[in-house]
Amino acid sequence: MNEYIQQMIDWIEEHLNEKFSLEDLARYMGYSPYYCSFKFHQVTGISMRRYILLRRLYLSTEDLANQRKILDVALDYHYSSQEAYSRSFKSVFGVSPREFQRHQMPVQSFAKLTIYQSEDGRRMKIAREHEVEQLKKRKIELFDDNVLNILNGQLMYEAFKNKKLMGDSDYAPFNEAMCVNATTSSIFDHAFINTRAAGHRESVENYTNKVIRPLAPLLDKHYDYIVLWFGEDMFCQMNLLTLLAYLEQSQYQGKVFFNSFREDEFKVSQTEVPLGIYHSVYEEVLVQHRNPSNELLPVMYQAIELFLEMQKEDNPVIKYISNHKHLPTTELLKRLFEVFPNVGYGDAQYLELIRKVE
Repeated sequence: MNEYIQQMIDWIEEHLNEKFSLEDLARYMGYSPYYCSFKFHQVTGISMRRYILLRRLYLSTEDLANQRKILDVALDYHYSSQEAYSRSFKSVFGVSPREFQRHQMPVQSFAKLTIYQSEDGRRMKIAREHEVEQLKKRKIELFDDNVLNILNGQLMYEAFKNKKLMGDSDYAPFNEAMCVNATTSSIFDHAFINTRAAGHRESVENYTNKVIRPLAPLLDKHYDYIVLWFGEDMFCQMNLLTLLAYLEQSQYQGKVFFNSFREDEFKVSQTEVPLGIYHSVYEEVLVQHRNPSNELLPVMYQAIELFLEMQKEDNPVIKYISNHKHLPTTELLKRLFEVFPNVGYGDAQYLELIRKVE
C-alpha cells in the first residue's frame, strides 16, 4: 500500500503547477476518485487537498523570496485572485505574502512526503561545517567568547562542542520536550522543575541533572549574544518558545539570534529576534493552551497551530495510530516519523500515544 500511495504523491508533485483533478489522478492510478482520496488520507494522515494546499503555499515562499510579483505567484498556483492567495497564505503562515516578502521570515517546511522508500533509503544531507562557515562570513562576532549557543538536545550539543564549530563561544543543550506535559508560568524555578519532572515521571534530581544543570551557562553567566539553534518542527519550536520566554523573564539585555534549520538538511536561516512578547505567548500557548494574541515568526505560528491541534483527543496522530494499531510497534513508529515530520516527536512521545490508544 505504501508504494501505491507514493505513486499518487509522485503524480501530484509532477502536477502541482497545474489545476488539480482528482479524476485525472484516479484514472492514472486505475481506481475510483473516492478510493484514492480515502487511502491517501488513511496512509498519510492528511487529506489530499490539504497536502496540495500546503505544498503549493510552501513552494510559493521561494517565489516570494525571489521578489516575484504577488499576483503572478497567485496565478501560477491557481488562485482566483491575489486576495484569495493572500488569505490562504496568512491562514497557514500567520503573515501576509507582502509581510513575508518584506522581512524574509523563516517558515516551517512542507517537503514532499516520502512514504515508500527504495532499498537505498533517504540519505541525510547534513552540511554543518559548510553552513557554519557561511554564518562566520556574515557575522564573525557570533564566534567570540561572549556568545552562548543553546542547542536543541544533547546530540547536537556534543557535535557542536566537540568540534568547536562556533569558535571561542560557549555551548549548552536544552534537553526537554516542552510540547508535552504541563508547565508553569515561571521558568526554571522550583515550581517549574517539580511540575516538569512529575509530567515526565522522573525524580526531581534526575530532571535537574538532565535539563537544568546543563543550562548552567545560561542561568549563571552573562553573554552579549545568545544564539538559539532549533529545528522548525513543533517539538523544537515549543522548546525555542520556552527559552525566549525565559530570556524575557530574566530581563536579558543582549542580542538574540534564532538559527532555524530542517532536520534532514542542515540549511540554516538566521533571524535576529527582538524580545518583548514571548513570555505572554508562552503563558497563552504552553500554560493555558490557547491561541496567542501576538504576531509571530511564521515558523513558530505554524508550530503553535500544530501544538494546539495535538491537545485534542482526535488529533491527526491519534487517528493515524488508531487506524494502524494492528502494525507492530516498530513499524508503526517508523511510519509516524515519516508521516508527521512537522510534529517532531521522539520515540518516547509516540510510544506514550500508542499506549494511550491501546
